[in-house]
Amino acid sequence: MKGVHFHVAFVLLALALTFASAFDPSPLQDFCVAINNTNDGGIVNIFLSVFAVFVNGKFCKDPKLATANDFFFPGLNIPGNTANQLGSKVTLVTVEQILGLNTLGISLARLDFAPYGGLNPPHTHPRATEILVVLEGTLYVGFVTSNPDNRLITKVLYPGDVFVFPIGLIHFQFNIGNTNAVAISGLSSQNPGLIPIANTVFGSNPPINPDVLAKAFQLDKTVVTYLQSRF
Repeated sequence: MKGVHFHVAFVLLALALTFASAFDPSPLQDFCVAINNTNDGGIVNIFLSVFAVFVNGKFCKDPKLATANDFFFPGLNIPGNTANQLGSKVTLVTVEQILGLNTLGISLARLDFAPYGGLNPPHTHPRATEILVVLEGTLYVGFVTSNPDNRLITKVLYPGDVFVFPIGLIHFQFNIGNTNAVAISGLSSQNPGLIPIANTVFGSNPPINPDVLAKAFQLDKTVVTYLQSRF
């Protein structure tokens, strides 16, 4: 009986190490269409009902059950609604929209910008490098290198221009033209993640102690409190 318990423990440990070490892993088969509902996973559902397991990605369905719709997303030609405070709209196409992207290490986004200042504000993608191509308009883009240099690298882009934002670095896109701007971004992860700097710092839940932010940003505490109320 002890031998059986040891064998089960060993198998579970191996599975846990596999899940923990994976990071947008290279696929070991043609594709691995994600399962949103683990009830469709058969033995997977039994395993999850017994053990609390989180995987780095998504479980896969039987490849024989894959269809064209698992690799398809319609409507990226439709402009995003930029009638908001930032004057921009990002339409993501990740593994959440195309289940067939699971394990393939890539995703896509359409970026729309209103004229005269549409902004995709400073943010990072913790799991992906981004490569952007401008289709319409004129964008001022840039990223900031890490400490200690904190160097700002910027460029004005026109239709057909391409720019790369390295993984994890703070970056932005800003429409400096008098017309709408449109760009397409490729990202090197099925789930690149998004950390908008202002929202994260001043809009966390629960809020960061204003004394911490006041000292970090060298601001009066009342200014910090006001900024927190805005996010």
